[in-house]
Amino acid sequence: MKSRFLPDTFTLLLLATVFLASIIPISGVAADYFGTATKLAIALLFFLHGARLSREVVVAGLFHWKLHLTILAATFILFPLLGLATSALVPQILPPSLYTGIIFLCVLPSTVQSSIAFTSMAGGNVPAAICAASASNILGMFLTPLLAGILLTAGGHTSFSLDALQAILLQLLAPFVLGQVLQPWIGNYIRSKGKILMPVDRGSILMVVYLAFSESVNEGLWQTTSLRDLAVVIIIDIAILAIVLAATMYGSRLLGFSRPDEIAITFCGSKKSLASGLPIANVIFAGGSIGSIILPVMLFHQIQLIVCASIAHRYARAKFIKEAEVENVPVS
Repeated sequence: MKSRFLPDTFTLLLLATVFLASIIPISGVAADYFGTATKLAIALLFFLHGARLSREVVVAGLFHWKLHLTILAATFILFPLLGLATSALVPQILPPSLYTGIIFLCVLPSTVQSSIAFTSMAGGNVPAAICAASASNILGMFLTPLLAGILLTAGGHTSFSLDALQAILLQLLAPFVLGQVLQPWIGNYIRSKGKILMPVDRGSILMVVYLAFSESVNEGLWQTTSLRDLAVVIIIDIAILAIVLAATMYGSRLLGFSRPDEIAITFCGSKKSLASGLPIANVIFAGGSIGSIILPVMLFHQIQLIVCASIAHRYARAKFIKEAEVENVPVS
């Protein structure tokens, strides 16, 4: 029970990377070379995402459109509205740079791996979760920079250029599409080598984190971000997650979805992708100090894992009890 509330290995690696960037930030020519390597690693990451996603999954997802629209509404409408509501806290309570991070968090696509894993653990509709999470990430390459630009520009907190969208298409979408084109020939091999290729997923994210925090530390990140600011962001992250979880869980019941569909909607609609978010942030906010912008995303990542693990356990327990009652088996 206790282990469900402890950080996973990847979270510990993220924390270690932030610590390393804080004491040994990269700069100058070395940072330029490292930045180029990071872009190549991100391109490889999205190429592998495209190669892994089978055509059958994409086609199957088209038949459960009501469920997918509900998840997309939570991801790209409800979340952004909640993020926009936090503008009332700027600048007295929430610094503008961290508000930008909250907005960016709220326009990110859903996770893939953890959404599917929690849906499976809870006894939900796994095929629907696979389709919904995959669709969210594909659409996120367009919607995330577009929504970020609209919300941040409208609020006067930052500017947005079509160059950022063009960079997303070239650096992220192009490798993804190439992976999809080659998927019939290499897809099975890529999927069978999931454990071997995992370092590409995690390594590229750690590279983005190190580069981003190095740039921010060099510009005085920890001199301008206090413990109070971190506490404010954590509270906001928790509040946003709680509202979305309640909306997806009880809203899916009001809409008449089955319990397996409710589980898929709850987990896919309430999650935000760190794996997609950091590369996109690296493109959208290129040339700026993005350490404080990605802080809310990194904190939300750990919070959602802890909370959703507990909810998945409760769903699984309830399913076990119900099945035991049907079979007249005593529940210990």
